Amino acid sequence: MDLHHVTAFLAVAEELHFGRAAARLHMAQPPLSRTIQQLERQLGAPLFERTTRSVRLTAQGAALVDPAREIVRSFATAERTVAHAGRGEIGEVRVGFAGPSSHRPISQLARRVRRDLPGVELTLTSTTYGSGAIERIQEGSLDLAIVMYPSVPVGLGSRVVAVNRLVVALPEDHPLAGRDTVTMADLADESWVMLQPTSGSSLRELTLRAAQEAGFLPRIAQHAPDSWTIFALVAAGVGVTLTVDTAFGGSPGPDGLVVIPLDGSAEQVHARLVWRADDASPVLRRVLALGEDALPTPPGAGG
Repeated sequence: MDLHHVTAFLAVAEELHFGRAAARLHMAQPPLSRTIQQLERQLGAPLFERTTRSVRLTAQGAALVDPAREIVRSFATAERTVAHAGRGEIGEVRVGFAGPSSHRPISQLARRVRRDLPGVELTLTSTTYGSGAIERIQEGSLDLAIVMYPSVPVGLGSRVVAVNRLVVALPEDHPLAGRDTVTMADLADESWVMLQPTSGSSLRELTLRAAQEAGFLPRIAQHAPDSWTIFALVAAGVGVTLTVDTAFGGSPGPDGLVVIPLDGSAEQVHARLVWRADDASPVLRRVLALGEDALPTPPGAGG
């Protein structure tokens, strides 16, 4: 039994007239009669009582009507699903990000996808820093990521979605807390709180490089698993940390914390949207297209 048999059966069952059913199906009556006979042989039961004057459903035929309608609905649903998937209107995109500086762009992207592509699910992973996110995209366990990374390997596509400036987070009672700016040299004797060495964070690597250029090696008092834990430890007086000006998303951050611009550093920290360049997934391409509007590249930031 295939869809052709089912639609033919329903046409006759609903019209109770072979001529009208054939016209409805845009076919001649004899082929329709043969199709019904084939279906009856396959099912091993008569579906219609035929006379020269009338056509009536048998008990078996009446029992088949609802299942047949469900079959037709299921086929139609399958066709629509395939069409929507081909246009990128349904599906899943796995997105990685890490750190509070990513929260605003992720929120903007998710809001636009929910509005314009309600059939698309963004599966979010919030613990993927820089190199770790890049590796997961390369291996295929992520489709898209927002990372602070200076450049991306060959084979990946990327676009700058935010430009961040470096700032220093200090306890509010720190001797430098009243300054308008601080330099890395001012922090040479400080204790530091950083992400784990295995985190893959490009900001950690940037901190170590900036300290080396200023002539010192940071004395790390404690490692932390994420940015919010780092900020809480800084507020508690455990040490200082280098972060970006978007880390708090416009909020003041934890109580007891002061954020001061890093003087003498013109270095910009680019947040990038990254994906596999050869990934032809229609749903990913639709999300990337929405991202062009939801997360435009800042003027002068490059690609």
